[in-house]
Amino acid sequence: MRHHYKRRQNSGYARCRNQYTRFRDRLDDIAGDHRIYRSRRGILMGVCRGLAEHFNLSVFWVRMITLLLFLFTGFWPVGVLYIAAGLILKPAPVVPFQDERDQEFYQSYTTSRESALQRIKRKFENIDQRIQRMEHTVTSRDFDL
Repeated sequence: MRHHYKRRQNSGYARCRNQYTRFRDRLDDIAGDHRIYRSRRGILMGVCRGLAEHFNLSVFWVRMITLLLFLFTGFWPVGVLYIAAGLILKPAPVVPFQDERDQEFYQSYTTSRESALQRIKRKFENIDQRIQRMEHTVTSRDFDL
């Protein structure tokens, strides 16, 4: 009876989430530094445009190849892979990365939004403190133009 109870706790949502996390980590390792993103300007989930932009190909030809594979193999192989790619791939950043810190922030935001929000909050608190110091200096009696 105990064994069944323990097994019941480990199954279900937690196990599925762990498998999904491991699968996504493997995909991130495969993609390396040059990640494949879903395009925000795509027609259907942005997968074809994202692949075309990553491999520097024409979007038209990537869509045509996908359509031909979809017609000749049926819905299940290509359709399921397309939907899975649309769900697994991260959307492309709105603004291109200017340096390594931008890319690190985007990756941390897409994996852990809470830590990214905390980082933004700390940054704004720091800016607020700097503005308060400037106001204090400017409004002091010793300040002279």
